[in-house]
Amino acid sequence: MVLFLGVSVLSGALAAGLAIPFAGLAGFTTEKTSESLQDLPQQFDEVPLKQKSTILAADGSPIATIAEQNRVPVKLSQVAPIMQKAIVAIEDDRFYEHGALDAKGTLRALLQNQSSGTVQQGGSSITQQFVKISLVEKARTPEEVAAATADTYQRKVAELRYAIAVEKQFSKNEILEKYLNLANFGDGAWGIQAAAQHYFSVNASQLTLPQAAMLAGLVKNPTGYDPTNNPKRAKDRRDVVIRRMLELNVISVAQANSALKTPVIDPAKVRPIKLGCANGPYPFFCEYVVSELENNPAFGKTKAERSNYIKTAGLTIRTSLDPKTQKAAQRSIDSHSNPTDQAIAAITIVEPGTGLVKAMAQSRQYGNKRGQTAYNYNAPKTYPGGYGGFQNGSTMKAFTVAAAIQKGIPLNYKIPSPSPLNMGGQKFSTCDRPIKVEDSYRPKNSTTNVPVPTMIQATQKSTNTYFLQLAQRTGLCPIAKIASALGMYDAQSLKPLEQVASMTLGVGYISPLQLANAYAAFAARGMYCTPWMITSVKDSAGKAINTPGAQCKQVLAPEVADGVNAVLHQVMEPDGTGGKLKFGKSDLAGKTGTIQEAKAVWYAGYSTKLAAAATVADASLPYKPLQGQSLNGRRINDPSGSGTAGPIWKSAMQAALQGYPTTKFVAPSDKTQRGDVKNLPFVNGMNPEDAANKLRQAGFEVAIASGTVNSEETAGTVAYTDPRQRDGAPAGSLVTIYVSNGSKKNQPAKPTTTQTVKPPGTPTTLNPNCPPWNPKYPNCGGRGNR
Repeated sequence: MVLFLGVSVLSGALAAGLAIPFAGLAGFTTEKTSESLQDLPQQFDEVPLKQKSTILAADGSPIATIAEQNRVPVKLSQVAPIMQKAIVAIEDDRFYEHGALDAKGTLRALLQNQSSGTVQQGGSSITQQFVKISLVEKARTPEEVAAATADTYQRKVAELRYAIAVEKQFSKNEILEKYLNLANFGDGAWGIQAAAQHYFSVNASQLTLPQAAMLAGLVKNPTGYDPTNNPKRAKDRRDVVIRRMLELNVISVAQANSALKTPVIDPAKVRPIKLGCANGPYPFFCEYVVSELENNPAFGKTKAERSNYIKTAGLTIRTSLDPKTQKAAQRSIDSHSNPTDQAIAAITIVEPGTGLVKAMAQSRQYGNKRGQTAYNYNAPKTYPGGYGGFQNGSTMKAFTVAAAIQKGIPLNYKIPSPSPLNMGGQKFSTCDRPIKVEDSYRPKNSTTNVPVPTMIQATQKSTNTYFLQLAQRTGLCPIAKIASALGMYDAQSLKPLEQVASMTLGVGYISPLQLANAYAAFAARGMYCTPWMITSVKDSAGKAINTPGAQCKQVLAPEVADGVNAVLHQVMEPDGTGGKLKFGKSDLAGKTGTIQEAKAVWYAGYSTKLAAAATVADASLPYKPLQGQSLNGRRINDPSGSGTAGPIWKSAMQAALQGYPTTKFVAPSDKTQRGDVKNLPFVNGMNPEDAANKLRQAGFEVAIASGTVNSEETAGTVAYTDPRQRDGAPAGSLVTIYVSNGSKKNQPAKPTTTQTVKPPGTPTTLNPNCPPWNPKYPNCGGRGNR
């Protein structure tokens, strides 16, 4: 009769854990219990297991484990039988004999625990425990968690009703399997498989008796019995489980004695649980990948939903990162810089034609110690870890070259390029309106060049005054549009690059990722591909989830890109600023960049297989010149794109391209070399104003240069035009009239000499009749034509 009353009371109150005194049941009537039960659903909606997601490199090697809970679900058949017996023995030894509630076992546990003064045996059935853990797992807010763990009769009655539903829906073995996969085993291990791997470096199927007993004892108090923090408490608890198994005749006396003598864990076999990008080999690349996943609507409506899904869905995410290329990049960074340098170094390597980001490396590693950082110096500020780039200097000139070629300007187009050049008061056209340069604007050149260089010569020497005038001729709008189409925007503000007169010399902030990817489009003959890092995503069942693939678009005509490649190729020939960076037999192209006061320097370059952008910069506000700072423990005395950032680019690309076949750029067409030119009317000897009108009628813009030049023409008349009449000029382009001072008039003519083009390989002097770049005549035309 006493037992019957006790069972009735326990059934009504469902005193799980037996923490509720009998006196508390007085006000809880059978009527209330009945009402509560009627209000509850008849079916238990199982909570999906929170599974860890894995991020992999292109070759399948692990990059990081992303998880809210470290869990690897397994079937019950993959759990050692001794483990199954251990958990049943200590938590619910009549599990296979009773229904949702074990009234007899609960009352016995109450009496046992009260007599010992401690909790030795559980009061709730395994089914009830599974329900309780599931309800906590379902909770999404602190309020829901509190409701799921509240020490109230209503909550315990709800658990009982759900437990009854679970017993109807699933077999005992299915319930045990779900429980073992759901349970918390402490120290970041969730589920039996993760626990076995963490504590013992074995699979759940390989667990021994003492190991199983230790894990079975953990679920009661995962923190208190954690053997990595308190091995004595863990052993005491484990021994309780072993003795209970002996008491139930699950094991023999000999097995029990042997197990009791076994150390609770071997510290050498404990595997650290390293979750998150910070614990992986490539934390910066990993964080960028996670940010891309969190922006993908395929994983949820909001960023919070996507983040939760990524951490709990058991995804397998394969990325573009190539460990070989990454190693080459990081080795180059490490050999040319130190983490404790004042300046930072960074490089990104991209595959032309796909946008696959092969490597991201930087001098400061991930962390918060000296010489470490949480910033990804290769990435724009599209996510919290992105630094937002640096001013990119003359690497912008490549986009001006593209705009000029697109406009039909020849590769041998000459512009007088003095240093300094008075450009005060001059106008530049933008996409919206003309802008006027300040009266005091007098830009200079940082290198020496011929007085009137061609486009190729000006690019080789990065002649500022040439490119400012070239940008004036093309207009800033075409440069801005090409740069934008190639993924160039301000990496700090995420806004379009500003159209200013000095745009071609560098504008805004650009990240190495953006610049490498933009130059990759030149290598791919005008095909621009959005940076691509996530190549596939599979769910926990191995089913592919639809994610964006390569997103490529032809944004430059192939012949325009061929022209850019021909021009930038000459930068890496002996007379170019990148001449010392050339290696191997494949064609290479590149461009240096140095910003004002050399606060950042760049080298960006490519073959047809890989493109990379390297930078060395001050990354600490207020930004200071690199001059006098340290790099690789040495003082920087003469910072430059070729001498400071260039060596990083060279050694990284040289190693990364090993194993690739020799490749060549497609030679530009004759039309690209010569430009889309129109005949210029002959105006030499004419009145300058009459000549200007004649040129305008022919479809050209006209400017009359100030001052006069030495000429055989009559003083005050047109001496010559730039471009010259014999070269022609693109329709609508600017033609400058130079006025004669008559100083050479009536002087005897000098004898002229002719020159024949010698066979390839034979040294030759400058021949103005040679085309600007022709592989058939490698020595033709001097510096600009090699």
